[in-house]
Amino acid sequence: MENMNKKDYQKYSEKKVPKPTYMKNIILAFLVGGAICTIGQLIRSWLMKKGLDEKAVASATSIILVFIGAFLTGLGVYDKIGQIGGAGAAIPITGFSNAMVSPAMEFKTEGFIFGVASKMFIIAGPVLVYGVGSSVIVGVLHLLFTKGR
Repeated sequence: MENMNKKDYQKYSEKKVPKPTYMKNIILAFLVGGAICTIGQLIRSWLMKKGLDEKAVASATSIILVFIGAFLTGLGVYDKIGQIGGAGAAIPITGFSNAMVSPAMEFKTEGFIFGVASKMFIIAGPVLVYGVGSSVIVGVLHLLFTKGR
């Protein structure tokens, strides 16, 4: 090993580096994300059968999915789903719920105020700030450019 030149060492190291499993990761993300969305659709269909209007169904479905994501995070199940599904578990609304609950659980030993409450928005905080900020900018631009129409 010590007597190898750079080219030989590079060939040797390329053989030892694990090959990425892109297709496997893509398929698992698709399946996990699809399963989460299917569960969301089942909840939505169930709520529609209960006679709720469209806005109430949309709100209730979101609330239920956030609760499920938080509950599964609390049980330690959502992290395992995330390890399997990657982006498929991170993108839906349940991933947002997971991003809020995980840091809160991690810092619960520091107490409810300086631990749970202050750390809850460590990951979700920037998303909320930039999401709200950009929506205000888009709203103002929409108001300015469509005022006379």
